[in-house]
Amino acid sequence: MRADRVFAYGATAGLIADALLGDPRRGHPVAGFGRAAARVESLLWRDDRGRGALHTLVCAGGAVGAAALAARAVRDRPGLAVALTAATAWSVVGGTSLGREARAIGGALAAGDLEVARERLPHLCGRDPHSLDGPGIARAVVESVAENTSDAVVGALVWGAIGGVPGLVGFRAVNTLDAMVGHKSPRHRRYGWASARLDDLAGWPGARLTAALAVAAGGRPSEAVRAWKADAGRHPSPNAGPVEAAFAGALGVRLGGTLAYAGRVEHRPVLNGAAGREVRGADIERAVRLSRRVGALALGVCVAGRLVAGHLLAGRAAAGHATAGRAVAGRAVAGRAVAGRSSTGQKRGRA
Repeated sequence: MRADRVFAYGATAGLIADALLGDPRRGHPVAGFGRAAARVESLLWRDDRGRGALHTLVCAGGAVGAAALAARAVRDRPGLAVALTAATAWSVVGGTSLGREARAIGGALAAGDLEVARERLPHLCGRDPHSLDGPGIARAVVESVAENTSDAVVGALVWGAIGGVPGLVGFRAVNTLDAMVGHKSPRHRRYGWASARLDDLAGWPGARLTAALAVAAGGRPSEAVRAWKADAGRHPSPNAGPVEAAFAGALGVRLGGTLAYAGRVEHRPVLNGAAGREVRGADIERAVRLSRRVGALALGVCVAGRLVAGHLLAGRAAAGHATAGRAVAGRAVAGRAVAGRSSTGQKRGRA
């Protein structure tokens, strides 16, 4: 079975498993990777970019290498190759768990239980929940749903379409390292620089595809495009900016503004400020539904793109084989002709 079909079947099965089951309850591979990365950090840490780059290389490179070996081991066994791709996609894609956490917070806000909403917010993002009121929590959830749609679903599918199982694993490893050490805390400002920059690079294509699909699936395409063009570049993150701006326009709300991370306050630009309204608790459900539509469209786009690329590569390979076959046949005909002329000359000489 061709690699493009392995990805198509495996990725589809993996997303179906995620929709039905959510993240694995026990022994989650991403959690295991996180523990291993924390152990590597404890051994390598210095307040130094070079040590941080080595940490990124060891962790992300080791994960990709192990995934490549696993994929190679089942390369000639299509059933196992599809199963490996499906299991990997299920492990690295987290759209269903993202939606569950967001809806749990939205339900607490709807019930007027601000304390429960604050308790659950750290499960979804790193904001300081104690400084947030109801609309502030709702805005944090919608922003996290938007950003994690790219990080936890679309980006993984993009790299899976490009690199198969190693692509899926590599993207999740890089994204996890960024979450662990890529922030600007005093400990990780220098040590996490390489992980943060690599995450920016790996997340670039998925973020743009997420924003484009939010435009297509959000019901307000002109507003989403306007917010994307006007405000994405003002966001401090090159990848969160397009995604959050497109979601803001698609949902008709304002995102961005002042926020706090563990006592550190940031003043970010407002996204869709001219046309949007304040985020309300009910907008969380709308954001989750938009995220699910974007994820489903991303699966279709990535599978279709991989199949088209596989078809083109197979066509080129077939054309190359045909050309080589014609060349071999031509050389054989030429050889027979030369042999015939030589035989005729020998006969004439004997005469």
